[in-house]
Order: sequence, then C-alpha cells, then structure tokens
Amino acid sequence: MQIETLRDLLIHELKDLYSAEKQLVKALPKVAKAATNTDLKAGVEQHLEETKEHVNRLEQIFERLGTSSRGPKCKGMEGLIEESATLIEDEPEEEVLDAGLICGSQKIEHYEIAGYGCARAFAELLGEEEVMELLQQTLDEEKATDEKLTALALTAVNVAAADDAESDEDREASPRGGNGGRSKSSTAGKSGGSRKQPAIAGGGH
Repeated sequence: MQIETLRDLLIHELKDLYSAEKQLVKALPKVAKAATNTDLKAGVEQHLEETKEHVNRLEQIFERLGTSSRGPKCKGMEGLIEESATLIEDEPEEEVLDAGLICGSQKIEHYEIAGYGCARAFAELLGEEEVMELLQQTLDEEKATDEKLTALALTAVNVAAADDAESDEDREASPRGGNGGRSKSSTAGKSGGSRKQPAIAGGGH
C-alpha cells in the first residue's frame, strides 16, 4: 500500500494493529497456560477475550472506512510474541517465568498503546468520530491492562521472584546447601501466598 495522505497512514496503522491483534488471539492461550500465578493467568485469559473484541472493533472500523483489513503481517508484534515464546521454552523457575511473562506482556501493551494512540489522533484529525470513539475504547482497555500488570508485578510477582533468588543464596551459603533439588519455599504471588494480590482479571471496563 502506497502511503500518500493521512488517511492512507491511518489505514496502514489500522491494518498493522489488526494483524497484531490476530496474532495475539493465537498467542495468549499459550501465555495463560504457562503462567503459574493465578491472578496473572486469569488476567491473560481476560485480556484474550478483550483482544477478540478489539479485532471485532477493527473490523467495524474497516467497514466504516470502506476498506479491507488485509495487509502485511505485523513484524513488531511477531517479534514481541517470539520473545515470550522463547522465555517459556527456556523453562526458568516459576516466579521468574511469571515476572518475565509480565515484562513481555507490558512490551506488547506499550506497542499497542502507541499504535492505537496514533490511529486515534489521525482519525480525530480526519473527522472520523465513530472511528475515533472505537479506537478510544480499545486504547482505554490497553492502558488499564498495562496498569494492572504493573500492580501485579510490583506487589506480588516480582517480589516473589526476588524472594526466591534470596532463598537460593541462603541455601548456597548453608553448609547443608549442596546440589540437592530446589524446594519451592517462596509462595508469595500465588494463591494462598503470604502477600495479598491485586485482582488483574476483568480489566479495561
């Protein structure tokens, strides 16, 4: 697609976002399955449902603009998804895996926030009020999800990963440490753990 006007640029960005969201619909179930923190797992599953709605909104927008959703694959999202897939394949400790999955998820959220923010601004300048409103709905949900991921990381998941690392150091320093199997002594950040977790599920509305 040759980009000559702001409208062309808007459509280009919308096609990129559509590809990104379609890729996420396929990738998020794998992330949810890999997550061990129950709030993180529930949050990813909730975001999957929101992502499906984001796809529907974009299809409404393409219909409103009288153009096809077909476009090149979003390479940016492809790379971000691959990062999380590689982390899962590496099989780190559970607490570290959850922290890494949140990090990867927030990279994705920031990518989408930037994309939807630009597209919304373009639509406003072009006088496409209905398109702008639909994009704003999705933008608000992406921002809400990012905020919940931050809260979960700071109050539970990252803390649990840090506690697990400290436990490793204590075991290595102990005369009885040795090379025995690791015990999952740190349960913070999981259901039943010692730290209270913020609810991540149901974000964006």
